Amino acid sequence: MCDCHSKDTLIPQIAVITAIRQDTGDVKTFRVEKPEGGRCFDYLPGQCAIISIPGCGEAIFSITSSPTNKDYMEFSIKRCGQLTDYLHEVEPGQEIAIRGPYGNNFPVETALKQQNLLFIAGGIGLAPLHSVIDYALANRSNYGKIDVVYGARSKGDFVDYEELTTAWPASVDTHVHLTIDRAEEGWSGNVGFVPQYLKDLGFSTDKTVLVCGPPIMIKLTLAALQEMGFSKEQVYTTLEMKMKCGIGKCGRCNIGSKYVCKDGPVFRCDELDELPDEY
Repeated sequence: MCDCHSKDTLIPQIAVITAIRQDTGDVKTFRVEKPEGGRCFDYLPGQCAIISIPGCGEAIFSITSSPTNKDYMEFSIKRCGQLTDYLHEVEPGQEIAIRGPYGNNFPVETALKQQNLLFIAGGIGLAPLHSVIDYALANRSNYGKIDVVYGARSKGDFVDYEELTTAWPASVDTHVHLTIDRAEEGWSGNVGFVPQYLKDLGFSTDKTVLVCGPPIMIKLTLAALQEMGFSKEQVYTTLEMKMKCGIGKCGRCNIGSKYVCKDGPVFRCDELDELPDEY
């Protein structure tokens, strides 16, 4: 069971960064555990947590690891501000404060079950999808064919390249399709942006789609999917910009009648039609 409606989600607890992996030039993955070991709280794929550093600040991040892993939690974090600058300088053993989980989740136990799944990510957008992919692979018999389409600026900008090219493709009926923005020496894979690559791959529409990446990439990907015959009801995405408090009180992520941190961050794409265009 997930404790996402418990009052405990408002209370920070002490955690320890036990391992740090350098994924790209500006992305590191942090393994976080309780001081006595084990993950800090229960959650579902797509949910978030707030990490705090006293005297530095706090921010909300997608939980990258699958909830099937009981030993630790992971966060893939891009260096882009004061708090992330600090995190990128720490060493294993650093204590932090953490609370959560926040937001809703991808419907892994309802709408996604027994479906063929198509994951589409751009850049650090793989982070919230990573948890869902690992969850589906850990419960492989509950899902159909799995395809992952992932685009990055260059080969060096893929998050967790080793897992992309070895662990995931080794699973039954699972295929990973990688593309980079511009050709580079030593790269023999696809070159081009994700929306066009999707059309080139020519997927059939018997799939449920999960998309995450920069806003412009999501917008163009949705257009490409519709051109391919997918309906908005088949597509889920995340809106993670501007979240701060996690409980819909500060108003920073308010958009129309929704609060992204509370009503999202996961939305089915037909639900986006109800939101103001400026988002």
